[in-house]
Amino acid sequence: MSTDDRTEDRTGSPAGENPLLHVQFEVPFQSIGAAHVEPAVDALLERARADIETIASATEPATYENTLGALERSGLGLEYAMGIVGHLESVVTNDALREAYNAVQPKVAAFSSSIPLHAGLWRRLQALGKSDEVATLDPTRRRHLDKTLDEFRRHGAELDDAGKAELQRIDVELAMATTKFSENVLDATQAWEMILTDESMLAGLPPSAKEAAAASAQAKGKAGFRFTLQAPSMIAVLTYLDDAGIRRDVWRASNTRATAAPYDNRPVMADILRLRAARAKLLGFANFADLVLVDRMAKNGERARTFLDELRARSEAAFVRENDELLAFRREIEGPGAPALAPWDVAYWAEKQRRARYDFDEEALRPYFAFDAVQRGIFTIAERLYGVRVEPEPAMPVWHPSVQAYRFLDADGTKLGAFYVDPYPRETKRDGAWMNGLITGRPTPAGFEPHLGLICGNLTEPLPGRPGGGGAAQGGLLTHREVETVAHEFGHLLHHLLSRVSVRALGGTNVAWDFVELPSQIMENWCWEREALDLFARHIDDGHVIPEALLGPMRRARTFRAAAAMMRQLGFCDVDLSLHMRYDPEKDGDVVTYARSIMQRYAPAPLPDDYAMIAGFGHLFAHPVGYAAGYYSYKWAEVLDADAFDRFEQEGLFNRTTGDAFRRTILERGDSGDPDALFRDFRGRAPDVTPLLRRSGLL
Repeated sequence: MSTDDRTEDRTGSPAGENPLLHVQFEVPFQSIGAAHVEPAVDALLERARADIETIASATEPATYENTLGALERSGLGLEYAMGIVGHLESVVTNDALREAYNAVQPKVAAFSSSIPLHAGLWRRLQALGKSDEVATLDPTRRRHLDKTLDEFRRHGAELDDAGKAELQRIDVELAMATTKFSENVLDATQAWEMILTDESMLAGLPPSAKEAAAASAQAKGKAGFRFTLQAPSMIAVLTYLDDAGIRRDVWRASNTRATAAPYDNRPVMADILRLRAARAKLLGFANFADLVLVDRMAKNGERARTFLDELRARSEAAFVRENDELLAFRREIEGPGAPALAPWDVAYWAEKQRRARYDFDEEALRPYFAFDAVQRGIFTIAERLYGVRVEPEPAMPVWHPSVQAYRFLDADGTKLGAFYVDPYPRETKRDGAWMNGLITGRPTPAGFEPHLGLICGNLTEPLPGRPGGGGAAQGGLLTHREVETVAHEFGHLLHHLLSRVSVRALGGTNVAWDFVELPSQIMENWCWEREALDLFARHIDDGHVIPEALLGPMRRARTFRAAAAMMRQLGFCDVDLSLHMRYDPEKDGDVVTYARSIMQRYAPAPLPDDYAMIAGFGHLFAHPVGYAAGYYSYKWAEVLDADAFDRFEQEGLFNRTTGDAFRRTILERGDSGDPDALFRDFRGRAPDVTPLLRRSGLL
């Protein structure tokens, strides 16, 4: 891409041109259609290939700017276009868009995997690595060069021609298989519903969940109450509904999702694991975990397992005790002959136990957590910590009417970036919550270009007829866990928008996956503190803050069944590492059966034979790498976040000096330094597991 092209990119594309051909800060979402995808990607691939050839065939001495800098610039347009298309396929998918996205995926995967395999490009990079200029590079550029050389080696630069061809074949197949996995999960989720017409069957369900189910049915033109596998609907049923048979049906539907035709992910998972193992072996690694962890904080699979084993050893006794206490509680209520807990009973009886032990009803908090107020509160927390400001940007185009756009300003009014918020579920949108960076700004003589990002969720929707519902300003009434989700994703967004790294590839969230959750998870801590909650948690009717009679029990209940929560996450971590380090299809058989046998060790109740949560586990299988062999990262980063927040607790929750230190050493630095060193810069020492165990009530 030429310099002139890049200048034009920022001003938009001429009328009538393909909108995906130009990197536009104000993305024309409403003008992008399925018909634009293949022509744009084909053109951008051609441009990127030409740029690669220019770099590889250059005859002048290799410098950082004409080699590595040029390589980083070469794929900007393609990366942007694929990011936009992949995003739209996740949030407003349709058959035509999906078909177009699937058509370009193999081409892009083949091109991406071909870059480290290009012999001429590899020679230029090696020449740069041996040049006199290396000694004069600043630390960030030197780190970029070292990491790029290592990455090329790990992606096959030193393979022979046959090996390179095999690696490209694997990468293309892997991209297609992981895309298919995501599609199956989305389609299976949307294909399931439960309609109940007898309101007496809804006993125990909170009014908010009943109203949501009625609105969902009405939107589908059906009578009664509609329940789905989307999180707000499913969690309400499993937590509150008295009818154990209905809870069972919903739980089983969720945990057998994507295991039957036409959305069967079992063969897809087998293919993905086979391809990942083959990729690792081809590149000289013992297993896929060792391949992907070599440049992360854990360094290899065995160190990650050792970390998990330590946490499990610190949690197991409390886990057994918690489960025994939960069954004893049930038998206090139903009598000594009450049956053992089934998986669909656990959340239900745990909620009853929590209410009894702490006199705490989580539903009583909803009126204090209207979405718009929560969002403004999270913005205010960031302002007080880091000196930034968020303002509405109503002129920016969006992809759906429920999406909001904002500009992100520094204390002096400098525009650091902009972002979108897409908070609510819909049938064309995948489940879960996530943050994406659409544009990472580049350094300029005056500072940095602005960054562009987004956060998406599937939060409780506003309901018509209720104050704050029906599109009014207050939005949906959230659970406290959903409040944490908003804070979590905004933490990721801050990491992107506050990036001040001179090399784009090392900026923002482009960090080790066992470090990336630190900026997000630390934000959740403020959602438990009175000083922060009083900024936004106000009753929708009278504007009062949360009374101590509610907040005190909520805070005391934070460690309720903490060992069970810890073991649940460790189960996901264990099955992930086991699949990517030890699983042998010839010896271990079916993926679902193998995974179930591992997860049973961490489950509070016996799992049925058809338990197949793994078939919907997008973190592991929806991306060629993603969190595969890296799900432990959540717990690893939780150690970091608890330890980092401990400094805020000691120095003041809104101490600007501490906030500025976190911004300067973590949020602005991206991957410009070793993450261990960045954490030490903030904390003054190595990470300590003690604050996490104390926060979890396990000390």
